Amino acid sequence: MALIVVADDEFLLATMLADILEDEGHEVVTASHGLVALERIRARRPALLITDFMMPVMTGLELAQAIRADQDLADLPIILVSGAQGAIGREHGDLFTDVLDKPYRNESLLAAVERILGV
Repeated sequence: MALIVVADDEFLLATMLADILEDEGHEVVTASHGLVALERIRARRPALLITDFMMPVMTGLELAQAIRADQDLADLPIILVSGAQGAIGREHGDLFTDVLDKPYRNESLLAAVERILGV
């Protein structure tokens, strides 16, 4: 199906999300913070980025800003998944395609992925 990058500094959450997406047939690459995610996105353009907000080195907000500022990546769909900063993400509708609050239901996330990717 699609290549999806998951950026989350919580290893278990990133792994769980990758497993859920892989069970749906997607290829998933994980990153422990925004800078690693940006490098992986530039190396191999994904169809979608799913990012946490609070991460070391580069936050999800900074990652989204860097992507939107890059002409080659500006149209990449981005889903923000966040525990406490969902409201901040919603204030930046120009950066995020969708915002889900943690804890989210797996079905809600998969529905957002399907809607964005058109699968």
